[in-house]
Parts: sequence; structure tokens; C-alpha cells
Amino acid sequence: MRYFSPAVVDRKIRFALVGCGRIAANHFNAIAQHADRCELVAVCDIDPTCLSAAAKSTGARPYRSLSDLLARSDADAVIIATPSGLHPEQAIQIAAAGRHVITEKPMATRWEDGKRMVGACDAAGVRMFVVKQNRRNATLQLLKRAVDQKRFGRIYMVNLNVFWTRPADYYNSAKWRGTWEYDGGAFMNQASHYVDLIDWIIGPVESLQAYTATLARDIEVEDTGVISLRWRNGALGSMNVTMLTYPRNLEGSITILGETGTVRIGGVAVNEVQQWEFAAPHEDDMLVRDASYQTTSVYGYGHPLYYDNVIKVLRGEAEPETDGREGLKSLEVLVAAYKSARDGKRVALPLEY
Repeated sequence: MRYFSPAVVDRKIRFALVGCGRIAANHFNAIAQHADRCELVAVCDIDPTCLSAAAKSTGARPYRSLSDLLARSDADAVIIATPSGLHPEQAIQIAAAGRHVITEKPMATRWEDGKRMVGACDAAGVRMFVVKQNRRNATLQLLKRAVDQKRFGRIYMVNLNVFWTRPADYYNSAKWRGTWEYDGGAFMNQASHYVDLIDWIIGPVESLQAYTATLARDIEVEDTGVISLRWRNGALGSMNVTMLTYPRNLEGSITILGETGTVRIGGVAVNEVQQWEFAAPHEDDMLVRDASYQTTSVYGYGHPLYYDNVIKVLRGEAEPETDGREGLKSLEVLVAAYKSARDGKRVALPLEY
């Protein structure tokens, strides 16, 4: 039984955020929607322009360094929205300061770093949350329930596609983008939430084989890749990812073919139920039409629902939906895929016993 610091029950949860870049606004908006139970008290960035804009838009106190924030702010939990390669050391620093950790995806770019993050939070008695807001999408909630309820019977095949575009300007916008050390490639960064569906929806992976390629962008990492998968339940499948789709983001989808069911969730970001057929009817079938939604953002609208769970956990009212150990599951698949692509071999999971 792991020990955690006491729940906050007599005041608002106090959040701080480090890394005021591309994804930060989603966190700011989500926290604002729960203003009756939480508040953003501090923001941090090494870029003075980004920091000033974040402080102005949120009213939170600005800090130029994480060390200063931890020393001078009274935040209960710190959100890490910095380049991925910085997550491990920052998480360990936050945990050592006795604050809960909320880290954006991917939690780390290396397997050992991910384990160190979890261990540091355990040792400090603080919670670790990994942001997986796509799990809260209504479309995926329906699909997850259908799998859990065994509506597919035996699952035969699963296919995931992420056909998006990231132009050269995107990678050139910051030196860390497209690097192994701080970013990771199309699988690790852009398609991370779809890799998460591999285990969360279908179950543990038995083995995989991957190919990656850098076909068009001047970057260290892959802009395109494929993974062939075998799950422990016997299902076969694949994941196909590219950031080179012309001329815009085309599709983020998951298709499941089973003994007694066929479902395809598509759209630009798994936001449309495009096929939903089962041998036996269920009350959830009436919810399919309303589950689909329009979006121009690949991030979806799951951040507020994600924060609802985080707040409830810190208030002692719920268990975390995506803690550090849950985050390690998708990191393990990612690391296995890169290992397979590098070595040209099938990789069995788990990576270690």
C-alpha cells in the first residue's frame, strides 16, 4: 500500500504550470472551468514573452525557473508542459519538493527515465498523473465500454491510423522539435495518444515489429512509421502514422473487427463514430449519434474532464484514471517500437520482468 500526502478538503486545489507553449492554453482553460474547486497560482517559462503572456491571461504569478517556483509558490501540484525530454528531471525535482506531478505526454522519451519518475513520486508520497485527455472523448468512452462488455466477442483485428501533417515550419519553430533528446518522432510525440489506445482499449501487447522513416522533414526522428502488432488476446493489427499528409490533417482513427461487432471511430481526431454494428443490441447504441462531435483541434475536448478526475483524486474522492504506472504502458510500447525499428527485429513485451 503506497502512502500519499493528505487530501486537500478545506480549500481550492492550487496548480502551477511549467512550459507555457503550444498546449498550455488547454490546461489554462480546463482549470478555469473548475474554478469552484481549483486555481492556477503560478506559471513558469524560460521565454519571457511566453511567460508574460501566460501570466497576463491567467493572473497567475510568473516564475523564470522551476526551482524558484517550487521555493516560492504554494502550489499543490505542478503541471509539466515542457519539451518531452525535460519531463523526467523536472518531475523528480517537483516530487522531491513534495508537490504532486501532472505531466504531459509522453511522460518520458526513455524507458528508464519513466520508471525513475514513478519511483521518485512513490518515494516522496506524491501523486503522479500522465495527461491522456483523449480517453475522455465520448466516442472512445463508448468504444471502451463496448470492449469491456465483450460486445465484439473475440477481437480479430485492430487498425489505428494517424494521417496528419506537420510542415517544416513546425519543426523549425524550436530547436528541440524533431530531436531524439527532447522530442521524439511521429509515434512518440504526435501519435502518443493513439499509442495509448493500443493497451487501454485492446489490452496488453504480446509482440510487435516496426519500421520508421524520415522521408521529408530535416529532423533526427521519424516523420512516418508503421507497427505490426499481436496482442495477448490473439488479435492482430497495425498502426500507421505519418506527419506528411497533403495538404492538411486527414485522419485519426481506430477500427476494431470482432466476432460479433465492427466499429470504426474516425474523423481528424477519433471524433466521429463512422461504423457501429453489433450482433446484439445495447442501450449504448442510442448514444452513438450524440457521441460524435466536430473539431478542428487534434487535442480534442478532454482536458476539462481529465482535470475533474485529477481534482477528485487530490480531494480524496476518486482514484486516478491515468497515473504514472498507466503512463508506463504506452511508453513501453513506444520504446519497443523504436527498438524494433532500430534493430530490424520483432520485440516481445513486457520489456522486462
